[in-house]
Amino acid sequence: MRILIVEDGVRLAEALGQIMTEQKYTVDVVHDGADGLDYAVSGGYDVIVLDVMLPKRSGFEVVRELRGRNIPTPVILLTAKGEVSDKITGLDCGADDYMTKPFSPEELLARVRALSRRQGDVVLEELSFADLTLNLSTHTLNRGSKSVHLGYKEFEVLRILLSNPRTVVPKEMLITKVWGMESNAEDNNVEAYISFLRKKLFFLASQVNIRAVRKVGYRLEAEDK
Repeated sequence: MRILIVEDGVRLAEALGQIMTEQKYTVDVVHDGADGLDYAVSGGYDVIVLDVMLPKRSGFEVVRELRGRNIPTPVILLTAKGEVSDKITGLDCGADDYMTKPFSPEELLARVRALSRRQGDVVLEELSFADLTLNLSTHTLNRGSKSVHLGYKEFEVLRILLSNPRTVVPKEMLITKVWGMESNAEDNNVEAYISFLRKKLFFLASQVNIRAVRKVGYRLEAEDK
């Protein structure tokens, strides 16, 4: 299961990330509403844990924007506010659940599981685009009867691109999500892994290309062969 945590309290965010990781979930953590929205739109998450009082964009704004874009990912709002009016505002914006701080980790995990079950498919098993299928459990990239195993960073870069087909994914986003916010990785690190992936696409004889958009990032395109 993939979880996005958007919380500006660094200690709380790290603690929640550790709790989710111990449950064998894949977790991304960001600390403001603008980054939270970018991640939520592009990440293919199963559940989003979203603080209300955030820098740049509030949790209310983020969830309203997600629903406006027809992104149905379940959202649990976290806030220090316990007023009924705030709960109503959050639910009216499109949130699925609401928890008031402080809360127990066990209750949060139970609510995450409940929202995942409500979606029917708890875990997304694969991503597909054109003639490619990426198995999210085995990290295997398949085209027809041919397949190739991807290393961790290759897998993460391609997973992000496949989650946003035909959409330009900025290099900065790839660096942050694959190497981490505190990483010293630069554009050439991304370029190296794009090169590795292109070689594997060539090996598979796929119709999919990774196109570089100058000074911006990359997007997937498909051509008939």
